Amino acid sequence: MCSETDEMGRGSVRLVRLAQQPSRVAEDVRAALASLGRGSNVVGGIALVGASPVEGRPVEAVVVMPKGVLIVIGVDLPDPALKLEAPLGGPWKADGWPLVHGDTSINPATDALSLSAACTHKIADVAPGAGPIGTIIAVGPYVETVDQPPADLAGSVRVLYPTATTMLAATVSLATAARPRSVQQARDLIAALAPDAPPMPEEMLLGEGFSAYSDDEPTVVRENPLVAIAPTVPVQHPGKGKRPAKPAAPPAPPVEPAKPVQSAPPARPAPPAQPPRQAVAAKPAPPVRQAQPPAATAAAAPTPAPAESAPKKPHQSKTVKWLPLAAIGLLVVLLIAAISVASGGDDTASTQSPPPPTPATSPPPPSSSAVENIQFTSRASAADQKCASHAYGDVQSSLQQTSCSAVKRASFASSVDGRAAAVTIAVVEFPNTEQATAFKAAADNPGGGGILDVATETNQWQGDVPVFEGAAYQSSLDGKAVRLIQVVWVPGPSTPDDPGLVRAAKAALELPVNG
Repeated sequence: MCSETDEMGRGSVRLVRLAQQPSRVAEDVRAALASLGRGSNVVGGIALVGASPVEGRPVEAVVVMPKGVLIVIGVDLPDPALKLEAPLGGPWKADGWPLVHGDTSINPATDALSLSAACTHKIADVAPGAGPIGTIIAVGPYVETVDQPPADLAGSVRVLYPTATTMLAATVSLATAARPRSVQQARDLIAALAPDAPPMPEEMLLGEGFSAYSDDEPTVVRENPLVAIAPTVPVQHPGKGKRPAKPAAPPAPPVEPAKPVQSAPPARPAPPAQPPRQAVAAKPAPPVRQAQPPAATAAAAPTPAPAESAPKKPHQSKTVKWLPLAAIGLLVVLLIAAISVASGGDDTASTQSPPPPTPATSPPPPSSSAVENIQFTSRASAADQKCASHAYGDVQSSLQQTSCSAVKRASFASSVDGRAAAVTIAVVEFPNTEQATAFKAAADNPGGGGILDVATETNQWQGDVPVFEGAAYQSSLDGKAVRLIQVVWVPGPSTPDDPGLVRAAKAALELPVNG
């Protein structure tokens, strides 16, 4: 018995191949398990492909997960079906027709359920307290919808056609332990079920979601050190206690000159017999100093000279009393003129016509191409060197072992014979022709995986999002580049041998893919 580990990446289900799987649907099971963990579907665990919990009776896989164990057993149906009625304790019907399996079997899953019960007892014996143990009956070659009674869905057995979506839903509903099993518990269970499996490093098992501690080991609680720090409340600086929170706006210039007018004493009439003194009246100093800034002038407006001379010369004339008022009046005139000039400049600036708005450039319409009378409209395209991260199944394993030079992907909407279809194209480039030929052989293997659709990853499909299950497939080799084509109806279902889809897939081999 040989073993081989597929590196599927951190958080996804890691495949360990032990033996050949017994059913025809096994390839679909392996592809579905490999696809778990892509995007937001992060599941974690070790899938022992071809394991034999019961001696001499291999199953498709035993998936050891952090919160449960899944036994996957394949059941081959005579033909594909659109709808399968699959009660566990009654006869099955495919598209309304009864399905029988042998003379004494109630339905095709009778033997599989018996094998599942034996495997469950074996796992419970070798690993007591292993957590929930679920069973997946994988049917094929293709079933669009599987109908199980509600009573069966409440149990631990699921009947499904293996895809990434159905396997994820079954995993979530069946692996329901309260806490993950420890790394050591996972190692013991894997060693009991698959003695020939390669050793699992602790870092790898931790990355798959297993815990570093078991239920009977103390759990170290690491508190956040910031929690112990007392909360601080901002306070006002002592030296700035009298400073207002927001600085007051400076007073408007016209308001300051008005204050001396209000506080100026009323003019007293001088004795009529005494003429005005020319020496005092000829003193025009305050008006000459108005060249200072408005604030400084306002402060200097009440000139101290007349106030100091008032006690010495009580008999001042009207001219002397009105000199400060004249200076203030002149100041007001100058301020009004300055404000008028400033507002005139603002008006001039505001009257300038704004530049004409730049017309908004609308996105270019999606490009379209016609090949063999089939119209293809581009929906998305991309190019990079992360080939393995855009792949799944055996195709991903091949790209992890052999690095590619680049991968170009494109998605097209199409119409074939009046029916909507979706096309996904991947062009994978390699350093040499030998690597490209080996990759094409792996990609052409039915159920061996493929390249993810770029429009689905980037949410650029308009309307219904296509599901590339049962797609028509084509591939080509051009020197160092391998082109992979998948075409499906939107909405489905689709079949690989549909004449319209096959014709569209062959036409897509000629489409340009720029990335």
